[in-house]
Amino acid sequence: MNRRMISRTLLLLGAALLGACSDDMDELQQYVATVKAKKSTKIEPIPQIKQYEPFTYVAGERRDPFAPTMPQSARNNDGVRPDTNRNKEPLEEFPLDALKMVGVIDYNRILYAMIKAPDGVIHRVTVGNYIGQNFGKIVKITDSEVALDEIVPDGFGGFKEQPATLAAEQK
Repeated sequence: MNRRMISRTLLLLGAALLGACSDDMDELQQYVATVKAKKSTKIEPIPQIKQYEPFTYVAGERRDPFAPTMPQSARNNDGVRPDTNRNKEPLEEFPLDALKMVGVIDYNRILYAMIKAPDGVIHRVTVGNYIGQNFGKIVKITDSEVALDEIVPDGFGGFKEQPATLAAEQK
C-alpha cells in the first residue's frame, strides 16, 4: 500500500508541475516584435581582391635569391669549431639546463664546482672542464655560478662562441 500511495503522490505532483506551465507567451511575442521593428544597419560590401601581377626576376647584378647569405667565417671555415677528437667528459651527455650547481670546494688553492647531474651523481669540475651538450668549456667558477663558453651552430653551417652560466642552486 505504501508503493501505491507514493506513486499516486508523484503522479499528482507531476500533474501540478505541468499545470504550472502556461501558454502566456505575450512577453516573448512583444520582444520578437521590438527586435523586428528595429532598423537594420547597412553592412559595407566585401572589398575587391586585387588582381595578382606576376613578377619576372631578371638577375642582372642582383644576388641569387636561393643562395644562402653566410658570414665570411662560415664560408671560409676558419671560424670557431668544436674539438670533436677529444674524449667527452661525463657531464657533456646532459643539457646545461638539467645540471645543478650545488656548491664549491677550495682545495689546494683550486676552486672546484660541485655539479649534480640528472642521474643524482655529483661531479667535481674546475676551470677547463667541459659540461653541457654544446661543447661548454668552464672559464670561471665563483661561489654563485659557473661561467662557460659554449660553441653553438650559427645557422650558416659554421659555429660561434656564446657565453653561458650555471647558477648555484638556491636553498
